[in-house]
Amino acid sequence: MSTPAVRLQDVHKHYGSLRALDGLSLEVGAGEVLGLLGHNGAGKSTTIKLILGLIEATGGEVQVLGRSPCGQDNQKLRMMLGYLPESVRFYEQLSGREVLDYFARLKGVDRKQVGRLFEQVGLAHAADRRVKTYSKGMRQRLGLAQALLGQPKLLLLDEPTVGLDPLATREFYQRVDELRRQGTTVILCSHVLPGIEEHIDRAVILAEGKLRAAGSVAELRRQAELPLTIEVHGHWSDGAWNDVAGQYTVNQI
Repeated sequence: MSTPAVRLQDVHKHYGSLRALDGLSLEVGAGEVLGLLGHNGAGKSTTIKLILGLIEATGGEVQVLGRSPCGQDNQKLRMMLGYLPESVRFYEQLSGREVLDYFARLKGVDRKQVGRLFEQVGLAHAADRRVKTYSKGMRQRLGLAQALLGQPKLLLLDEPTVGLDPLATREFYQRVDELRRQGTTVILCSHVLPGIEEHIDRAVILAEGKLRAAGSVAELRRQAELPLTIEVHGHWSDGAWNDVAGQYTVNQI
């Protein structure tokens, strides 16, 4: 059995009397794309910070790629992680290429990969333009390129499409789908499931620091037992209606 990319076992994180995480246990398999869902205050950002080693758990165990993110070898671990925050900011007077060069030096990775990353995220045409001329969608793609420096084994994306128009959102998730096919482990944070369901393998839902549900999209729908409303206009034969009624629990036709 392969070691999971991320393993949280009975994790607690308290800020005074506030329980940001309250006994959270979950695993993310290697090569899996996981949707981490929940409203503001659910515990998503705290979970991401624990995985990145930015904060320590009050209790429980956190393992990332077989290591403790707060252990002595956490610098080596961080080089295997990529992170795109919700609000990505760069030095606007620098060009996109200068920004990536800067982050490559910070991370200690080969700067020769910068050109390839611009191609990968679809920004090769704007690599030498100043960041202040970039649209919101272009900045997010630059942020994704920054997160991909060093070919990370685990990529964490925190609300990556907030503020993007539909076209930019679609283009961004096309890049995520490419990473999925390449076997990169991805944790994708979102407030809601619609819009990301076709890009993930599994989802977990957090509320008040606890895991409330987990599974594939189909499994979550079955757990919720939500009704599905289909409105059809036109003329169907009785046989067609009977076929539909035979496959689903139909309350009204």
